[in-house]
Amino acid sequence: MSEAIAVHHGAFGRGALFELDRSFVTHAQREGHLIFYVSGGKADVSVADRKVVIDEATGVAVSPWEPHNFEKGESGEPCLCFVTYIKPMWFLENCSSAECALDFGTPVVRVTDEVRSWIMRLSSILIDEQDSDLIDGYLFEMTRVCYDQTWSRKERRSPLGRARSRFSDYRVRRSLRLMQENFTEEMAMDKLARDVGLSRPHFFKLFKKQMGITPNLYLNTLRAEKAIKDLMTTDKSVTDIGLELGFSSQASFTRFFATNVGIPPSDYRRVAHRD
Repeated sequence: MSEAIAVHHGAFGRGALFELDRSFVTHAQREGHLIFYVSGGKADVSVADRKVVIDEATGVAVSPWEPHNFEKGESGEPCLCFVTYIKPMWFLENCSSAECALDFGTPVVRVTDEVRSWIMRLSSILIDEQDSDLIDGYLFEMTRVCYDQTWSRKERRSPLGRARSRFSDYRVRRSLRLMQENFTEEMAMDKLARDVGLSRPHFFKLFKKQMGITPNLYLNTLRAEKAIKDLMTTDKSVTDIGLELGFSSQASFTRFFATNVGIPPSDYRRVAHRD
């Protein structure tokens, strides 16, 4: 069964060591995402339509809201991964250039000696739960190196142009607002489409074109984020958190959390800590 070795929340976002022995469903996060192999069996990560093998030489970079999934390798052996979830605004604020919008040029990251040294340092800090004040600086340097590497052979896109293309349609903006206001309820996509003045097929096509993911994936992201927040900041039981998010039972909530985050919610709460 997949297991969390360590999870740390900070101003940057999240850093984690996960031992994964199951595949995930396709999902997305609003954070930038770096995934690196540490030990065990190899694994695959599909980012949009591209599959990348994570191993000693190769890691994966996922841009915010980019759909991706994790697939265990053919050996079936658990894969110990170092995983980061980087807040785009944190990265931008720590960069010296306004061009550093957290949007990776390619999902493939070469694990150079420099990148490997950051992975080992950060993994050690997570395991020992010491010197956590170093995590922000280390994570920024590693993310910056990976970010620059993914754009080394490509022309960087304009951050303003990306923002305009993503949020240009007022009907998509309205649907985002409606989902953010009602994600704890059972939402019928037919009704949501009507509320923004579109047919269901037209709505799904327009939303996918603008956001890069389906409305269902966006809704799942909101629910997973709220679940993580409640696990970290409240004493609510796992059952209560699931019921408040609209799940009919603890079992259905646990399945949702495990397939979107990677591990059961009770395990996440047990190992996670904050600055």
